[in-house]
Amino acid sequence: MKRICLVLAGVFLYWVGVMAQVADTSAYRPRKLTLYEAGFVSSYYHQDGNNSAVTGGIGTEKLTDFSNGFEVKMFRYTANKKRFDLDMNLGVDYYTSASSDKIDASSISSASAKDFRIYPAVTGKWTTEEKGRAISGTLSYSQESDYRSFGIGGGVFKKSADRNREFFAQLQFYFDRVKIILPYELRTLETGGITGAPNQYDYPWTSRNTFASSFGLSQVVNQRLKLLFLFDPAYQQGYLGLPFHRVYFNNNDLRNEKLPRQRMKWPLGLRASWFVGDRLVFRPLYRFYTDSWELSSHTAELEFSYHVSPSIYLIPFYRYYTQTSAAYFAAYQQHKTSDAFYTSNYDLSGFESNFYGMGIKHSPLHGLFGIGYLQTVELRYGHYARSNGLKADILSIQLKIKTKKG
Repeated sequence: MKRICLVLAGVFLYWVGVMAQVADTSAYRPRKLTLYEAGFVSSYYHQDGNNSAVTGGIGTEKLTDFSNGFEVKMFRYTANKKRFDLDMNLGVDYYTSASSDKIDASSISSASAKDFRIYPAVTGKWTTEEKGRAISGTLSYSQESDYRSFGIGGGVFKKSADRNREFFAQLQFYFDRVKIILPYELRTLETGGITGAPNQYDYPWTSRNTFASSFGLSQVVNQRLKLLFLFDPAYQQGYLGLPFHRVYFNNNDLRNEKLPRQRMKWPLGLRASWFVGDRLVFRPLYRFYTDSWELSSHTAELEFSYHVSPSIYLIPFYRYYTQTSAAYFAAYQQHKTSDAFYTSNYDLSGFESNFYGMGIKHSPLHGLFGIGYLQTVELRYGHYARSNGLKADILSIQLKIKTKKG
């Protein structure tokens, strides 16, 4: 898998390099789609803990994920001088999960121990620059062995006459299909068979739909301070749990998790960009969240960007998060069989977490290695720790290519 991703990255960079040489010769507003920016990001994630929902809130949560993302941005001007931007993304993930492997506890290792996910997305944006307004449309898709998702959305954007204020509103609809793979002990002939290894196509599928929105207002306060207010309500309906999550009751009964078929979410946030001096940019964030499952949370994030030199930036960051327990969560063997809904998924429990790390970005004036279109490389490391014992580490590298001013 890693070799495949490296080959894809190599082909991607070669293609962008060829396109960049062509794009650099164009100094006018193009009437044909022209490449102006591209990016590649690769990350490695590893976690471990002892509260797996697959085994009822106890047991290993060990998981590793190798993720790669590719992005290409193109633009053109129409005959009536409107600008059209095309943003194309492709994500490819490969992960191994010791906890998911326990779906079939009778085997030494099963197909659920690893999985492969691919998720492309395309966004088009039409801008009337002199009037400061734009509209956008997005199509997306995601697929792995037991989950498929199709997304469609759009947005509107409007800037003030002085360009110091911008309002946007976006709507996104996701139509998902979930494969009902039950824990081995709960399978019947109707859910894939109880003996042998059932064929993957024997499992039934069910639906889950998400209607998400995002409303934002950005305001330039002065030359050094910019604020962004966000409100992102969302509504979900359908099968909202995962069928292979076990729940053990206080009388030793065993079932798979059951959650309400509806959920409303209300996140509200404020982000700032404060240029403290010529070398330091301070980016704080606060976010409040609550939902119809009685879960609420607070997020406080601090990120600094410090210019060590004209081309090198140090980016330390820290995020504190705390949440209350959802109404339907209980630990291993704490649920009563009379409960209408039940889960032992610790993502829905009450906990605190800390995420901190450091990034370093290199953006030389004449490009990396003297290659003008290779604009930026950024390396980041972060460590995550929850109060319930879950720990994770993530290492990522990002390369940005700029072929011309977009």
